[in-house]
Amino acid sequence: MTAGRLHDHPHPVLLDPRGADLPGQAARLRALGDVAAVELLGGIRAWLPTAQHVLEPLLTDPRVSRDARRHWDDLNSGWLAGHPDAHWMYGLLADNMFWAHGPDHTRLRRLVAPAFTARRIKALQPSLDRLVTGLLDRLAAHPPGEPVDLRTAFTGPLPLAVICEMFDVHGEGAAAVKHFTDIALTAPDSQEGAAALAACRAAFADVLTHKRAHPGTDLTTALLQARDDGDTLTDDEIIDTMALVLGAGLETTVHLIGNAVVALLRDPGQLALALDGRVPWETVVEETLRFAPAAPLSPLRFAVEDLTVGGVTIRAGEAILAAFGFFAWDPAGHGPTADRFDITRPTPIRHMAFGHGAHHCLGAPLARAEALTALPALFARFPRLALVEDQPFDHVPSFLVHGFREIQVVLG
Repeated sequence: MTAGRLHDHPHPVLLDPRGADLPGQAARLRALGDVAAVELLGGIRAWLPTAQHVLEPLLTDPRVSRDARRHWDDLNSGWLAGHPDAHWMYGLLADNMFWAHGPDHTRLRRLVAPAFTARRIKALQPSLDRLVTGLLDRLAAHPPGEPVDLRTAFTGPLPLAVICEMFDVHGEGAAAVKHFTDIALTAPDSQEGAAALAACRAAFADVLTHKRAHPGTDLTTALLQARDDGDTLTDDEIIDTMALVLGAGLETTVHLIGNAVVALLRDPGQLALALDGRVPWETVVEETLRFAPAAPLSPLRFAVEDLTVGGVTIRAGEAILAAFGFFAWDPAGHGPTADRFDITRPTPIRHMAFGHGAHHCLGAPLARAEALTALPALFARFPRLALVEDQPFDHVPSFLVHGFREIQVVLG
């Protein structure tokens, strides 16, 4: 049994901050045992369960928290403040249910969950269809034969437009939200990033004020009207929830759609199976979520008390890194072809792309709905769509996001 403090561990595995070879790194970590000590950007250390059967019980264990302010020693001791390269973690911390624990999380999720019902997502379908059609119309106006970046022209704008539509954020407010999302990917901890976040939150606050006087059928109104035994959300909690939906639902859906497009275009045989209906698009989406999870790592969780996991003692106050995506490529779970995109593998296709347990993503049905609208419409509109093979297909340089910086295609 391994004991001692995590920061005293002599050989933590340094996770590549650019995420250049996540499948390879996952395999190397699995070889170390069920739990490995890892070091993230800036010297942040965490325990990483390498096996799905080890992580899943932790995600439902009340002794594991997401509340950094109450349960993370590195934050409360001042260690994080003294390591500037680790300050990226501050950009993730917020006062919303993503970082809540116990009764606080239960209360927030109970109030927010009704805003994400299947009925509400179904009611959004006409807007989804309209937004997809509008983006495809713009793509069709592109000069024939010239390369176009699908990330900029289609997979990127769609989820942002959907989120703005859901909250009824338009005009200057939508521009502020877009500016923040652009900055968040390039300089989240800069003064410019802080100003962009403040402007985005102000835009959400303006919508809140308007919707209080003029309620509608949008998600903002639903959050304002949320009630449970007389309990309601405060304005700050609503704004934080709006920011959470934006942060958690944007890049993940951008890359879900983009990763599916690239995988299908690289394998014409599998694309043909989807196009002629032999494999349903639902299966294409689930295999994409497994093979190329958009958010492979979910920092961080924290031990509330000492835990013994996989022969390792995780001390109270130490961090645990949930590597949801690493199980995508584990032969123990998906056989010898775990590292391949294969829409013919047996269903249901098991993955953890949306997390597990109490913090399972409320927006999962929305992400699926966007992908299931966008993918068949894109390939129906442009049946000769093809990748520009002489262009580099660089991944986003991040260990938190798994997707492509650009997707250069010709429309045919």
